[in-house]
Amino acid sequence: MENIRENKMGTQPVGRLMLSMSLPIMISMLVQALYNIVDSIFVAKVSEDALTAVSLAFPIQTLMIAVGAGTGVGIKALLSKSLGEKDFEKANSSANNGIFLAFFSFLLFVVIGLCFTAMFYNVQTQNADIRQYGKDYLYIVATASLGLFMQMTFENLLQSTGKTIYSMYTQGLGAIINLILDPCLIFGFGPFPKMGVSGAALATVIGQFCAAALGLVLNMKVNKEIVVSLKKYPPKLKMIKKIYAVGLPSIIMQSIGSVMTYSLNKILIGYSETAVAVLGVYFKLQSFIFMPVFGLNNGYIPIVAYNYGARKKKRMIQAFKYGSIYAVSIMAVGMILFLTIPKILLGFFDASDEMLEIGVPALRIISLHFVIASFSIMMISTLQALGRGVYSMIVSFSRQIIVLLPAAYLLSKFIGLRAIWWAFPIAEVVSMTLCALFLRKVYIKTVKPMED
Repeated sequence: MENIRENKMGTQPVGRLMLSMSLPIMISMLVQALYNIVDSIFVAKVSEDALTAVSLAFPIQTLMIAVGAGTGVGIKALLSKSLGEKDFEKANSSANNGIFLAFFSFLLFVVIGLCFTAMFYNVQTQNADIRQYGKDYLYIVATASLGLFMQMTFENLLQSTGKTIYSMYTQGLGAIINLILDPCLIFGFGPFPKMGVSGAALATVIGQFCAAALGLVLNMKVNKEIVVSLKKYPPKLKMIKKIYAVGLPSIIMQSIGSVMTYSLNKILIGYSETAVAVLGVYFKLQSFIFMPVFGLNNGYIPIVAYNYGARKKKRMIQAFKYGSIYAVSIMAVGMILFLTIPKILLGFFDASDEMLEIGVPALRIISLHFVIASFSIMMISTLQALGRGVYSMIVSFSRQIIVLLPAAYLLSKFIGLRAIWWAFPIAEVVSMTLCALFLRKVYIKTVKPMED
């Protein structure tokens, strides 16, 4: 029992702790990002219309991830803080209520998939092929999303207790299965039927279900700091409110990204469907840079939340310093790649001459905000770990709705397609400024008065 009470998040040197907790998640998210890229590469070989259809589905997929990840932020913040306070009953309750919320989220997207898939595509394009490809893809991804939500929840439970190496196993398994099944189901290799875009969707959900199954087993077998039992810890409205007090602002914050992507698609499709495909390719490519930073986040938030609960100010400050250094390093590498080899990156997606003409300057311009974004991400994560999710929601809303979309619209009207991409760096400067102001306020009020 003593070993349970002495969690490594409160004792190990912070720099080494953050690497040990974050590196497995970063590796698994790199694998996940690689899957996202390869998935689109295979779809692009079907046709550019197929790639555009999958790109148009991105806002709904972003919304699904927003619900799962946002709820996970609430679970992690509450569970890690409870462990720091040595309140193990509360930690168990938060874990099992999180599992219940994953199932509830799945039901929500079953309804969306059944009732709104056709309408979602019909209002975006008149191209019959894109509509059909999109409906086939999104229907499967939405109505079979139980694996996604359960996978994310079980990974969050492992991360919340510092067992990030196991979440690497679950994400790695899901991504590898996906990578194997993608070409088999899209092109009909061996005994598999040729399913085209539907095959890409089916490969995705099969991988998610396999990852979820492994996540459940690992939580029951190796995660000794919590007990997975909905019978012993049934859903409680009070606990759900506490999870969503932190998680809901994060859900809204990430859902704003779905609105932003949908609206940008509407602006871009006024120029050409290829411009929409370029945006879709950008999001796939940038995930290879941003995913490791988000993996760093998943190790960083529990550390800060745990030490906040344990009232260890010095360790919290150290975590922020190390996290910022790691995040900036990753994003700087990404910026250099986007600036120097954009044509090669687009070539992976069988880019046409038109896609290269639009995409090369787009990648170079957008990448200018990567390093700035690394600071914003770390500050937002700190606010979430300290239970100030509303601030992060305000920042995200301001960045994407108040600044980015109006800037993109105005740049498109007064200058043209090439200028639209400057909306990303402009919005990120505003985001970083707001993050700094909010974090300074929270530090002065909450962190600075703490005694080590």
